[in-house]
Amino acid sequence: MAKILVVDDEQSILETLEMFLGEKGHDVYTASTGEKGFTLFHQLDPEVVILDIRLPDQNGLDILSQIQKDCFHTKVIMITAFQDMETTIEAMKRGAYDYIHKPLDADEIERSVNRALHILKVDRETPSLNELETPPNHEVIIGKSGNMRGIFKIIGLLCQNRATVLIQGETGTGKELIARVIHRNSLFDKEPFVTLDCSAVVETLIESELFGHEKGAFTGAHQTKKGKIELAGKGTLFLDEVGELPLKIQGKFLGFLQRREFIRVGGHETLKSQCRIIAATNRELAMMVKEGRFKEDLYYRLKVVTIHVPPLRERTSDIPDLVNHFLQKINLELGTEVSRLQQGVLDRLMVHPWTGNVRELENALVEAVVRARGQVILLEDMEKILNTNHLLSSKSPISYSLPDIEKEHIQHTLSQVDWNRTKAAQILGISLPTLRKKIRKFELMPHNNLG
Repeated sequence: MAKILVVDDEQSILETLEMFLGEKGHDVYTASTGEKGFTLFHQLDPEVVILDIRLPDQNGLDILSQIQKDCFHTKVIMITAFQDMETTIEAMKRGAYDYIHKPLDADEIERSVNRALHILKVDRETPSLNELETPPNHEVIIGKSGNMRGIFKIIGLLCQNRATVLIQGETGTGKELIARVIHRNSLFDKEPFVTLDCSAVVETLIESELFGHEKGAFTGAHQTKKGKIELAGKGTLFLDEVGELPLKIQGKFLGFLQRREFIRVGGHETLKSQCRIIAATNRELAMMVKEGRFKEDLYYRLKVVTIHVPPLRERTSDIPDLVNHFLQKINLELGTEVSRLQQGVLDRLMVHPWTGNVRELENALVEAVVRARGQVILLEDMEKILNTNHLLSSKSPISYSLPDIEKEHIQHTLSQVDWNRTKAAQILGISLPTLRKKIRKFELMPHNNLG
């Protein structure tokens, strides 16, 4: 089945593994020294090497490093009687496939060998993803679906002016990325892009963060500090989670938007600003206005142009391109070479609910790349990652009514066919007039519009 090289200075281990693995159908070769083992390695080109760390003539870790340098595809299983943390970490850092302690357990050895051979087989059989011609740009929005094309059009219009923008969407959909792309493609892209996460600043400090403060304005104000508005200059101020602004600060910020003037906390000088305001939220600001938790005038000042960012579940056709982009980005950042997906992985990604949206997808791929012991992301690894994430995001049961489920299903179907009603009706198994009635009933509409 496979060529396996065992390098250990204990004759009993060599004989036991030769007999045990030979009975499993493998061609087993043995060596009692590092020098002989390394010579056999180059002669045989084995799929798996079982290598002792302490050898009479060489350190097994040094042999591991050389094997990784000369033949990256070979899987090296390190074995040792010493169970210290440092050696284990060093072995895995140098590229060991597995690390097994003595006395050896036959079942553990067999599982490790079988899994190593399985990964090698998958590596050989799995084609690489399409690679970008240039290194991935971290500030690029990936997507070809209809609702994403709509966002690109709006961004193109916004790049010619300083109109205030409100970006609405669930957590993890990429609202800050959209803000950065607007700024980068604008006429004032050389000016600063400044961010303020309104949910991350305590209420007592957020006024100072926005408008700045003078020396001695309050306890701890040992020197004058410029606020985010002032730091943004003629560039862009991005207010993330703007729905978390306290009502008191909402009023002061509204005054700034109306007059484009502000005063630092504890100051008297009126300062002016030309910065563009881009605000983002995952909250329903219109509902917050009705509940008296968000000022109506501020709401309308912010939503001069509104961009609705769809959740990933409404643009699953973009997942293959997102996966390709993220894998290249991750490999560049981590120095890895995981460029392929085992058959079934992409299908599994397409049906995952993605409650954490694009951010969850990227994080899942980072974990999968770290877990990978070859160049391929295995289906079983991705299953573990997605199942764990789904359990963590579903701490409390949510019940949906049948109308809610029907509405969600119709919306999802329409999104997948870029709102081609004829195609959607065929997929849903209903007539076109019935679909039109349901669209009116549920008040469905394509996302992304101006105003």
